[in-house]
Parts: sequence; structure tokens; C-alpha cells
Amino acid sequence: MTQERPTIDDDLDVNETDDGLIIYVPATDRVHHLNPTAAVVLQLCDGSRTRAEIADGVREVFALEVSPVAETEECLARLSREGLVR
Repeated sequence: MTQERPTIDDDLDVNETDDGLIIYVPATDRVHHLNPTAAVVLQLCDGSRTRAEIADGVREVFALEVSPVAETEECLARLSREGLVR
């Protein structure tokens, strides 16, 4: 896992729902529905945390015994591909 510090793209329209987040990306005219886990990952992408620290944050939020490093990395890759984080 690299030590880059992902940040949420500034141009997103983010709305909370009971089961995650609904995000509109004006640049691509696309809407995304993030489940609760992906929503936590996205919200931890504030530029202050490394990718490893984001995985640790997911572990803390969901009271997991082990940080979900591979799963967090996969989620970050998908969020990046969709233009939600940089």
C-alpha cells in the first residue's frame, strides 16, 4: 500500500442516505451510490491520512480485529477510477 494521502474531489455533490452516500459527479454527469463501507472510506479521504491509515480507520469504525488493507486498497482504486478521490 502506498503512502499517498487521497482526497475527495472538490466538485462532488455528496448526499447522505440511510444506507451510505449518493454522489453526483458533474464532470462525468454520473451518480454513484456508495454502501456504508465505501462511504466510510471516502469520508476518511480528507488528505490527512495515508492509505494504510484509512484502512486502520475502517478497522476502528467497524470494530474489526484486523485492518482490511486489501479491501480498502481495492475500494480506493475504484473510487479513484470513478473520479471521486484523487
